[in-house]
Amino acid sequence: MTQQTPIRRVALSLAAAGVPPLPLRAGKVPFGNCRACKGNACGGRPNMKTPGPCRCPAPCHAWAAATTDPAVIVSPPWAAAWRGAVCVGYHPGGAGLTVVDLDDADAIAWARITLPATRTVPTTRGEHWIYRGAMRSVNAVRPGVDIKSTMAYTRYLGPGTGTMVDLPDVVRALAAKEPPTGRPAPFAAAPTGAGGGECRHRTPAYLERGIAMAEQHITEASSAVHATVYRTFLAVLSTHGRCGCLTDAHVARLFTAAQSKGETARHCTDAWTNARTRLGL
Repeated sequence: MTQQTPIRRVALSLAAAGVPPLPLRAGKVPFGNCRACKGNACGGRPNMKTPGPCRCPAPCHAWAAATTDPAVIVSPPWAAAWRGAVCVGYHPGGAGLTVVDLDDADAIAWARITLPATRTVPTTRGEHWIYRGAMRSVNAVRPGVDIKSTMAYTRYLGPGTGTMVDLPDVVRALAAKEPPTGRPAPFAAAPTGAGGGECRHRTPAYLERGIAMAEQHITEASSAVHATVYRTFLAVLSTHGRCGCLTDAHVARLFTAAQSKGETARHCTDAWTNARTRLGL
């Protein structure tokens, strides 16, 4: 693959503009961890929970791999990923941007009434509204609306039209509200055991590894995504579901991984509920 390959040329152009790109494979998903990073063996940023770049020379860890360094983008460790890439993604928060992802006509109509006009980019189903300023990323802040900024990636679909304006408070406020659907019910803590000792799953490394591996298992699924999501939820609950160590933040991470594979928020909720019911939780 040469530097003149269109996909990589777009990536280099973005990097030159200060927007950190990363390669995306079929399904608009990032490449899975390399062998050295698989299963959190690298000790780096396995689930992208901590802001900052990935230290692996390969394009691992989704948004954390995005970079504006042209030497990295054309380096041999990235070559195989570019050969398999179908499009270019980017990390909006890394460029100080926020993307309001509008999935359908109803969401676009809502945005035109509610949000200040800014740069817009058409997508296959809706539009991206891009604002200057970063914030935390949240999915399903309202029907058909996701927010992509820090610790998230989105597909690059062109420069768009219109003048970019500063991120308005109305968008920030969306992230502070409870999403109308797709959030799991608060996970009630269960007794830690007859002995009253501390739950072993509360050991940060043990629980973190389990959640990270579950996220990776979901994001690397190439087929039967519905079944994979359900089985992964079931496995997590069977291991961690009775001791009270799971929090809403842990569950939200699993939901985010599933939604990155195209699952709807409602399907995530149904799969989680079904898994809890099967285990009698």
